[in-house]
Amino acid sequence: MAALGAAALILPNAMASQTDAKGAAPKTLAASDASDLASQLQDLLGDAFAGAYYDSGEQRLIINVIDGLQIEGDDNNVIIQAQEAGAEVREVENSWSELLKGAATLKEEATVPGTAWAIDPRTNKLQVTADSTVTGENWDTIESTVKSLGADMATIKKSAGTFKPFLEGGDAIFGGGARCSAGFNVVNAEGAPAFLTAGHCGVAEAEWSEEEGGAPIGTVDAATATFPGAGDFALVDYNDPATQAASTVDLGNGQTVDITAAGEAAVGLQVFRMGSTTGLADGQVTGLEATVNYPEGTVTGLIQTNVCAEPGDSGGSLFTEDGQAIGLTSGGSGDCTVGGETFFQPVTTALAATGATLGDAGAGAGEEADGGAAAGAGEEGGAAAAGAGEEEGAAAAGAGDEGAVAGAGDEGAGDAGAAAGAGEAGQEHEQGVEEQGVEEQGVQQ
Repeated sequence: MAALGAAALILPNAMASQTDAKGAAPKTLAASDASDLASQLQDLLGDAFAGAYYDSGEQRLIINVIDGLQIEGDDNNVIIQAQEAGAEVREVENSWSELLKGAATLKEEATVPGTAWAIDPRTNKLQVTADSTVTGENWDTIESTVKSLGADMATIKKSAGTFKPFLEGGDAIFGGGARCSAGFNVVNAEGAPAFLTAGHCGVAEAEWSEEEGGAPIGTVDAATATFPGAGDFALVDYNDPATQAASTVDLGNGQTVDITAAGEAAVGLQVFRMGSTTGLADGQVTGLEATVNYPEGTVTGLIQTNVCAEPGDSGGSLFTEDGQAIGLTSGGSGDCTVGGETFFQPVTTALAATGATLGDAGAGAGEEADGGAAAGAGEEGGAAAAGAGEEEGAAAAGAGDEGAVAGAGDEGAGDAGAAAGAGEAGQEHEQGVEEQGVEEQGVQQ
């Protein structure tokens, strides 16, 4: 059942026969529908809510409620409504608010560079991770704090890698000596085209271009650039208000995914990441409300996943197969050879903070903002490039030689999908995407 349809059933049926609803069988739900429904049920359950996750094998949404909530008789409308909506209800010990309090204790007593923690609804615990740099007194601090929370509240593990933002000097979208990836094209609060990227990219450089040493195509809205702190996101306004900024992600190899909406992450949700260094990768969401203690400072409110990433992938798009924008690549440990933990800025939070909206920019919004300059502007080529479409295409192509840059300036293809095959590096990227099994994963236009 679609999430909105399920939600519509909740309140109208609140006073329906509770005997019939009791023990209702969970419904089969698509991952994106389950994510939407989880958000709605969190509001409905209030203090009883203890997290939710998606069982991809059974295609079911599991909602945690605090132990002892299911009282005798048929009086517990909250549980019945959750079951009617299609969720499987599971009793657990720790409430969501208690888990958040545990995270606050970790932040207060164990904010050590190289550590991270997130809520894992599957275990109903905080999962704490320490990277390879956490040793000696720092390890003792984080370990003793975890123990003080209790084994039923938090667990700790070591990571072989090092937590760091995935920014690196090189190619892709360029700002000075830094390289990042564009995330999603948006329309800013003034109705002009822009794109989202990582905040640590936005605070590193004010202007970004398609080519190393090239003319800037976008300028960071300094008021939105957040890092470290409550997130890792920035809004970059296109310098040319006539830029055609398609709401797509370019996967290379002639494939794109249309981005139709912003979605909330749910543990167990299958997600795909596109970045300028490693191209396409996939995995699952493993934790929510993640806190990461980078060397540059602490960042809160992130999504934790097992999707690999490497330096240069920062800011790249995290999305679902059906075109929901989920996150922006922040950082993590490991690489795409050994794996590791990776963290993402939720898109919904970034949109709310910047006042931007998802959707094609330049075709209508820019026209209104700039006296019709936007319409048909993409025909001249390269400036139409950045964001989730062409800039990621250019980045993913490797852009190692001049011929590999997609849609760059007036010499560009003017088409995000043309990126992957341009030049030798682009051919290498095409092969890499094919090897990753894009078609088998089902991410196709």
